[in-house]
Amino acid sequence: MDTTTTISPSVFYFGTPIALITTLTAEDGSTNITPISSAWALDRTYALGISRDSQAARNLEQCPELVINLPDASLVDAIERIAPTTGAADIPPYKQGRYRHEADKWRLGGFSPRPSESVRPARIAQCPVQIEARAARFTSLSSDDAAMIVHAEVVRTHAHDALIVPRTSHIDLDRWRPVYYTFRHYFVQGEPVGVNFRAEQ
Repeated sequence: MDTTTTISPSVFYFGTPIALITTLTAEDGSTNITPISSAWALDRTYALGISRDSQAARNLEQCPELVINLPDASLVDAIERIAPTTGAADIPPYKQGRYRHEADKWRLGGFSPRPSESVRPARIAQCPVQIEARAARFTSLSSDDAAMIVHAEVVRTHAHDALIVPRTSHIDLDRWRPVYYTFRHYFVQGEPVGVNFRAEQ
């Protein structure tokens, strides 16, 4: 049997998908982009981990609508270009020195906006999957109130035609190459090793 050693990781990102959250900035009506690495789905609800001081959090509190844009491997460089930026003109203390204000992340990342159908923030055209959602609940993550979990209810989902199995609503797993954030490195989905008994064939 393998032996174990007690460790103290600085982060617990064993592997979660990257999502680019788009939210509406009330002051000027523009759509802000926020990369996040804490996102998971349960039924038709997404749980999203967001810093309370972020522009995305401010936007959601004023307009609880968003798009969860899921990038693929081709967008890693674009993600990293906007990663050290914030839409907040007043940079939060914990981001100062490492982040800079960027008013136009669309231009910086080379992204193109596409109108949503049921929410106000724009979708990111380059992302193969775009999930329109509404924030139903906000939960503080810790006593210091530094982060929150946004419970977002899915209202509409779009996918690039090339990614859809013809005549179905299924994603073609041979074409889908989501980006995972593992210990602050980017990875793509590897080879399949099995199929769950509930999988639709």
